[in-house]
Amino acid sequence: MKSINPHIKHISLSLLLFTSVFMQELKAQILPLNAQYFHNKYLVNPAMAGAGSGLNINGSFRKQWSNIPGAPLSQGITLDQQLGKVGLGVNVCNEKAGGIQHTKAVATFAYHLPLNADDKGLSFGLSFGASKDRFDLSSLKNSDINDPSIARFNDRGYLVDGDFGVAYTSKGLNIEGSIPNLRSAFKKEDLNYADKPTFYSAISYKFNLGSDVDAVRLEPKGVFRGIKNYDNLWDAGVNASFANDKLYLMGMYHSTENVTVGLGINYKSSLYIMAYYNTATSAITGYTDGDFEVNLKFNIGKK
Repeated sequence: MKSINPHIKHISLSLLLFTSVFMQELKAQILPLNAQYFHNKYLVNPAMAGAGSGLNINGSFRKQWSNIPGAPLSQGITLDQQLGKVGLGVNVCNEKAGGIQHTKAVATFAYHLPLNADDKGLSFGLSFGASKDRFDLSSLKNSDINDPSIARFNDRGYLVDGDFGVAYTSKGLNIEGSIPNLRSAFKKEDLNYADKPTFYSAISYKFNLGSDVDAVRLEPKGVFRGIKNYDNLWDAGVNASFANDKLYLMGMYHSTENVTVGLGINYKSSLYIMAYYNTATSAITGYTDGDFEVNLKFNIGKK
């Protein structure tokens, strides 16, 4: 049997790298971590760093329910605290699909400006850090791991990156906007095979029904977000809390024709546990049973 032409092998590996990068980033764009909608807004908007008392420590993990090797998974860790009018935070995320791993770590500075005595405020936030994409050579089988296209991809090192966000908050109305991945917004990368999110915007309003232990708090929310060279996406849903905010239920519908449901508990206002389930988007129905996500939040020193 004749050996495979080295040019064909090179093209095949380049296509594999391109496809892996595209699918990994597209997955992260279309289905972000669900905690960002209600329970950890700092994940997507740096202006929300320190938007509450005490030190907040959040950890999120999402895995696609699929037996396919290399199924996508996402992890995120954030720490944020408010010091007077200043909010400080650290946001680290890691995403992997197939052989591609994307890691980003940023530090955040936010400023919270009170507008009056009715808990109305305007917040600004800027994150600055670095990101890196890497191809896991162990995912290759019977291939030349010294292929130059893979070497060039892994040799890029860390790239400077950041995010900017604003938010208007009150007892009821909340309006948010952010520009993630500032590097991509101002500079085109030669190896940027997949396009990234271009903006995030959201509006929500909190309703209080009843009082004391029988009170029910509802927060309907609409989200509109953009991805370069891809149709803009929207999400709409509601978060409900019961029994003095000790039990949470969340539901969202996405323009990708899939649904997210969530259930959570709050223990002594210091430990929050949320579990989410995403049904598969219309584009990949039949290939996966959806995604499962868990978010843990610890609050230290809440007043």
